Amino acid sequence: MTASHAEDQKRARLKVTVTRRLPEVVETRMSELFDVHLRHDDTKMTRDELVAAMRSSDILVPTVTDTIDANMLAQAGERLKLIASYGAGVDHIDVHSARQRGVLVSNTPGVVTEDTADMTIALILAVTRRIPEGIAEMQAGRWKGWAPTSHLGGRVGGRRLGILGMGRIGQAVARRANVFGMQVHYHNRRRLRPEIEAELQATYWESLDQMVSRMDIISINAPHTPSTFHLMNARRLKLMKPSGVIVNTSRGEVIDENALTRMLRSGEIAGAGLDVFEHGHEINPRLRELPNVVLLPHMGSATIEGRVEMGEKVIINIKTFADGHRPPDLVVPGLL
Repeated sequence: MTASHAEDQKRARLKVTVTRRLPEVVETRMSELFDVHLRHDDTKMTRDELVAAMRSSDILVPTVTDTIDANMLAQAGERLKLIASYGAGVDHIDVHSARQRGVLVSNTPGVVTEDTADMTIALILAVTRRIPEGIAEMQAGRWKGWAPTSHLGGRVGGRRLGILGMGRIGQAVARRANVFGMQVHYHNRRRLRPEIEAELQATYWESLDQMVSRMDIISINAPHTPSTFHLMNARRLKLMKPSGVIVNTSRGEVIDENALTRMLRSGEIAGAGLDVFEHGHEINPRLRELPNVVLLPHMGSATIEGRVEMGEKVIINIKTFADGHRPPDLVVPGLL
């Protein structure tokens, strides 16, 4: 028996359960490497189904739609050893409880950086240039021809962009904003190194309140943690200029959605572009009705290339674990 064949047999003994449909090429590769149980329809697993999957599997591959809390982990039994999450965010998993039970958690960081930054700029343009309104008018056959004062939006060049969260995605947004001629500002837990600030032409604000009050556009690029929940609350949203626009492609929980809706309705904020929402797919119906809001169904990372790369990272994490080593994208609770 060759060494590679022996390694394949070892991996095959590890049962892997995938909670959602993944790109076909990813599922095929997983099936070749592991004893994998794939989801045949693309619906969310219930809590009971997730618990059953954890009890019967060595490795669980969940997505951001699967909430795995301490109570569920307590029912998981002793077999589960790795949660190889398909996605960069891990706020849907109680990582601390998992580690206390001896379950490792890995993710897929860095893959969706460029895709999400692209979508952030797309939302900024869509809101400021009123693109969805133009599309709707054309599709409804209401357009009567060009007029000097119709469909007037705003020029993004020269506007102040305040980035909340200057990690990989925030920095990618900054690079794109520079190309469009925007002035880049940012607030972050830690100030960037001077050479990175210089490269990004970015101005640091220690005070989030002061930054918010002076920006034309706010881009939310921060993860959801206890410290960022409703970071953009009603008080802070009121600091924005009446002409200001807010865009969110990170996590919906960072913004108080009800407060944002009220202020958009009353004209206290000019517009918003949202790809994520505080309560998942349950969106405030009043928000849907507003003409100054662009809503997307969590499309920020939705490229074929990105989804396949995410799957490849999951496979590498599982293979590395199966070989007795630390997964390269291990999530360390103390660093969250």
